[in-house]
Amino acid sequence: MRPTSSFATLVFVVILGIGVALAYAAFDVSSGVAAYEIILAAFILATIASSAVKVADQWNRAVVLQLGRFQALRGPGLFFIVPIIDTIPYWIDIRVITSTFNAERTLTKDTVPVDVDAVLFWKVVDPMKAALGVADYKSAINWAAQTALRDVIGKTILADMLEGRDKISDELQRVIDSRAEPWGIQIISVEVKDVLIPSALEDAMSMQAQAERERQARVILGDSERQIAEKFGEAAATYANNPTAFHLRAMNMLYEGLKQNSTIVIVPSTAVETMQLGGIAGLTALTMGLGQQQGGNAAPPVGPSAPP
Repeated sequence: MRPTSSFATLVFVVILGIGVALAYAAFDVSSGVAAYEIILAAFILATIASSAVKVADQWNRAVVLQLGRFQALRGPGLFFIVPIIDTIPYWIDIRVITSTFNAERTLTKDTVPVDVDAVLFWKVVDPMKAALGVADYKSAINWAAQTALRDVIGKTILADMLEGRDKISDELQRVIDSRAEPWGIQIISVEVKDVLIPSALEDAMSMQAQAERERQARVILGDSERQIAEKFGEAAATYANNPTAFHLRAMNMLYEGLKQNSTIVIVPSTAVETMQLGGIAGLTALTMGLGQQQGGNAAPPVGPSAPP
């Protein structure tokens, strides 16, 4: 029941005040019994008037029953009823209402226990059906949402539930709306907030995801090796047809290795023979080239040069 409005209280106070004023005036010109009768009559009239005056807020609708039978929906604003004959058992809120509901330890289609939390957005579009068609429409909506959620979970595998929440929300909205429509209630939307799975299954899924990533990394690495091998094959074909280019490439690789101040450089004997580095002239030329590059910024030595 909705509490008494301040306007009804004001009506009660005004009528009772007028009655007290009349009783005071009657007390001066007549006996005190008449004054008390006036006050009693004013009190009864104020009570009846304040009970007949009702004010409904903009978002409320009053369900008026006359001797137990539905008469009308009243509101918003000021309206009047007949006390005792008319009653208002329900004040229906027609704003959008949010309700949270969940399903604990519910088995999916592939027998995995999950905990699902969801939010339901709904509103009353027909207050008469909501008041007369169901005893407690708010509890009915909550129970309908929970049972619909359990039904949808039982028909869905875990992978689809984790990846396609929008699809589950749409299915829930369709099922709940079909059940709530006879009650004059419209389901606006359903949002699945969270899906909780057992910790052991979380570890297994994490290991599976890690193994999948490792597999993808190995595939990428193998594909890279294949591409490198193809490029090496193309380079080998080029060097086979051009010995001079192969000779220059080998000398460049050896030069880069010695330039890093390496103490030992292993060179195949075939490369030494090809680049003609086995002789003193070849080694001297290579060493002088490295020395000039490394000591280019250093100052020349002072003093007489050593004899050969």
